[in-house]
Amino acid sequence: MSLLRVPLLAVLVSTALCQYYDYDYQPVGAHGPSGPNCNQECDCPINFPSAMYCDSRNLHFVPVVPTGIKYLYLQNNHIEEIKAGVFDNVTAELRWIVLDNNQITNAKVAKGTIDKLTALEKLFFSHNNLTEPIIPPSKSLEELKITHNKLTKFPAGLLTDKENLTSINIQNNQLTSDAITGAFKGLKKLLSLDVSHNKLKKLPAGVPSSLEILYADYNDIDSIGGGYLNKLPSLQYLRVSHNKLVDSGIPAGALNVSSLVELDLSFNKLQSIPEISEHLEQLYLQANEINKIDMASFCKFIGPLNYSRLKHLRLDANNVTHINMPHDSANCLRQASDIMFE
Repeated sequence: MSLLRVPLLAVLVSTALCQYYDYDYQPVGAHGPSGPNCNQECDCPINFPSAMYCDSRNLHFVPVVPTGIKYLYLQNNHIEEIKAGVFDNVTAELRWIVLDNNQITNAKVAKGTIDKLTALEKLFFSHNNLTEPIIPPSKSLEELKITHNKLTKFPAGLLTDKENLTSINIQNNQLTSDAITGAFKGLKKLLSLDVSHNKLKKLPAGVPSSLEILYADYNDIDSIGGGYLNKLPSLQYLRVSHNKLVDSGIPAGALNVSSLVELDLSFNKLQSIPEISEHLEQLYLQANEINKIDMASFCKFIGPLNYSRLKHLRLDANNVTHINMPHDSANCLRQASDIMFE
C-alpha cells in the first residue's frame, strides 16, 4: 500500500467507521480498583462501571456477565465456546462485545446467547474459527467485524432488518461470490464494506446505494460490470488491487463516475489505463502490464475548466516511463503533484 494513503486511513478511522481496533479504549484508571458488580475473572473500572475487561486473561470460556455491563472485552484469550446463560443479565443492555483472537466455532456458541442480544451495536468476532456469521437480533447493530475466520457462506436475510448497520468487515475468509449473494439486502445506511482476501470472482452484488467505501483487494475478480458503479452514487473509495482484471473486463466508461476520489487497480493485468472521471484524485495502477498512456483516459476535453483533478498517479512496475507521457499531459494533469514511474 502506498504511503500516500496513510492520511486517508487516519481520517477514516477517526470518523466512527471504526474498522480497526477502535475498541481499544482504556479509560483513565482502567486497571485500578474494580467495581463491586463485576465477575471475579475480570475488571470493571470504578470510573467506567458499565465496562468489563476480561481481555488477555487466559480464559477458556465466557464468564457470566453481571447486570449493568454494556461494554464487554474478551479479546486475546483461549475461548472455545459461549455457554448458555452467560448473557442472561444483559440481553437488553449489552452494547459492545469484543471476541477477537479466540478459538470459537459455530458449534460451540449455545443457542440463546448472542441471538438474544437485542441492543448490541458493535460485534467484533475476528481471528476465530467461524464458518458462517453469528448475527444478533439487535436492530441497533452499527458495526460487524468478522475477519480472519473460516467463513464459507453468508446466508441471505441475516442482515435484512439491520437498518443502522454502517460498517461490515469480512476480509480474510473463504467467501465466494455465490456465498454472499443477497447477504447485504435490506441495508440502508451501510457506508463501508471490506471483502478483501476472499475468493470473489466479481464485486459483491446487492450492496446498498449508500456505500462510500468498498475494498475488494486480493480476490479473483476479472471484470467490473458496466453499470455496477452507477448503482453506487455515493462511492468514494474503491480498491480492487491484487485481482485478475484485464482490459476486456472493464467496459468503456465503467469507472468514469464522478463520486470516486480514490481508485486502486494495482497488481492486475491491465495493458491500458481505463477511462476515469475528471474528479478522481488518487489512481493506483502500479504492477500491471500497461504499455501506453492515452490522455483520453483522464481528459475527454482540455480547457480552462476541463482538466483532471488527479493529484497522485502510480504507474511504476509497468511498461511505460516518463518518455511515454504525451506532450499535452501537463494541461490535462495540471494538478498532479506526484506521478510515479519508478
